[in-house]
Amino acid sequence: MNTKTTAPILNGKPQTGETRKTYDMAYIAVFTVLIAICSWISIPAAIPFTLQTFAVFLSVAVLGGKRGTTAVLVYVLLGAAGIPVFAEFTGGLGVILNTTGGYIIGFILTALTMWLMESILGRKLWVQALSMVLGMAACYAAGTAWFMFVYMRETGPVGLTTVLGWCVIPFIIPDAVKIALALTLSNTLRRPLAKIMNGQQG
Repeated sequence: MNTKTTAPILNGKPQTGETRKTYDMAYIAVFTVLIAICSWISIPAAIPFTLQTFAVFLSVAVLGGKRGTTAVLVYVLLGAAGIPVFAEFTGGLGVILNTTGGYIIGFILTALTMWLMESILGRKLWVQALSMVLGMAACYAAGTAWFMFVYMRETGPVGLTTVLGWCVIPFIIPDAVKIALALTLSNTLRRPLAKIMNGQQG
């Protein structure tokens, strides 16, 4: 009986556990930077919006739940530490504690939702689409709840309908477009990237 185990192959060479960890760290770093870059890109509109959520969707869809969620978490932690990776080149714990900071924390919930659905239902296209929609809803819920808490503490009472009109409803269509773009791009990139990542998704 052959008791030897064969290491995964990468570029024709055995890929050890340490090598996989190194590559994983590189993938996570690249997509963390991508999220930061997308947060700096502001699309002009009646209410300007960034591409942060697009990058969150894309990170988890391409890297898989574990690596993608780690990239999102690293991005949020870097911003909380003061590195200006958030929208408008801002950073610091104060940004998260501000009225809209709940939506930044919501990015983590989005990634976790996608990871959970991937773990249960696999990486089918319809699963990814549904996980992005549910992930976006989780982000909206966390962000809206935090916005209301901070706003009422600092300014005064405000209704849920009013907050939804400020922070959610204007962004539903742009976020739907981001989901469509992330789905399309991730499915285009996954196959060639899977060869580089040795097909190790997760």
